[in-house]
Amino acid sequence: MKNIKLVLLAFVTATLLPTACQKVDVGHTETCTFSPGPAHPRAAAYQAVLDKYTARGLPGISALIRDEDGVWVGAAGKADFAKDVDMSPCTVSKAASLTKTFIATLALKLVEEGKFGLDDPLTKWLTDEQIGKLKNANISTVRQLLNHTTGIADVIEDDGFYLAVLNNPAKKWKPEELLEFVYGVEPEFAPGAGVSYSNTNFLLLAMVINSATGQDHAQLLREKVLVPLGLDQSFYYWHDDLPGNVAQGYFDLYNNQTIVNVTNFNTGSGNGYGGLYSNVFDLQTFIEALVRDKTLLSANTLDQMLTFGEPEGTTNKRLGLGIFKDFLERAPDQFAYGHRGRDLGYTADMFWFPNQDLTMTYLINYGTDAKSELRQQFYDFRKELVDVMME
Repeated sequence: MKNIKLVLLAFVTATLLPTACQKVDVGHTETCTFSPGPAHPRAAAYQAVLDKYTARGLPGISALIRDEDGVWVGAAGKADFAKDVDMSPCTVSKAASLTKTFIATLALKLVEEGKFGLDDPLTKWLTDEQIGKLKNANISTVRQLLNHTTGIADVIEDDGFYLAVLNNPAKKWKPEELLEFVYGVEPEFAPGAGVSYSNTNFLLLAMVINSATGQDHAQLLREKVLVPLGLDQSFYYWHDDLPGNVAQGYFDLYNNQTIVNVTNFNTGSGNGYGGLYSNVFDLQTFIEALVRDKTLLSANTLDQMLTFGEPEGTTNKRLGLGIFKDFLERAPDQFAYGHRGRDLGYTADMFWFPNQDLTMTYLINYGTDAKSELRQQFYDFRKELVDVMME
């Protein structure tokens, strides 16, 4: 997600109390069984990075790196503080906006099947009742949803949306309910005139998939992506039931250096822009199938997916069709294809570095997009892990 804003926190104390009697979908974390493979020659170096940053306050980290010596997996910290459950490579955690690359892949597969076109206007598939009050929607295309060039306002930037989440954390949102938060909001630019990451784009993309196919996009995601790849530890909440080994999610909600369990605060999961829960193994399998082994999409379709525009503002990434070209702040040959995932209580990265043939996936059960004392620790972790990989 982009720039999560925790607003009106004075209301949080009042809103946390009712959650005790609300039904939640993620209970305390169960321990999972992990069988380590052969020793990796760089295991100590990789593990030291995880240990360093959990010691500095990040609750738990699971990570996988595939390099020239094979696959290393490791973990550090806790998946559940209350139950003293360790984080493990087999722990499932919320992958947040990594969901977008999965949904984009599904959409592109459906384009290949002729279900809809990349340059179809949204008005071909969505009704005036759905998008008539959403500025720019009636002049935007499916492709512009995928590469974030619609200019459409981002639902998670709306203060009213976050107040609604805080007041009803376990609510399972419907697409039309989410769109109401950005009805009438001025767009950032005319479609195609700029680039701005907006979760609303993938909310609309999921709606297009539902309309064009007559099927639920969650069912199609499982049928066309998750099952064929054998991703049996990947779940699309709230459409899928979650397993018992889901990590708790934490955040310094009051900005007082005390982390709070925010596991069951639902920021719109299951609507195209977030909701995937997975582990580091499944994330590796997916990103390598997509961009390294190139088995999910045709060569032409993948070329379109990997067509990147100008950088978004001052960020160090370029946006393709549901995928990033990232780490552009590093040496010119050290860029990677993949996606970042940021949510209220969770963080994830999933990348393949083509010039070095390195894969990196990790899951952290702490929200790092909003400001907190631990945010910089995450940035430092992200840089240091890649530094060690590149040595």
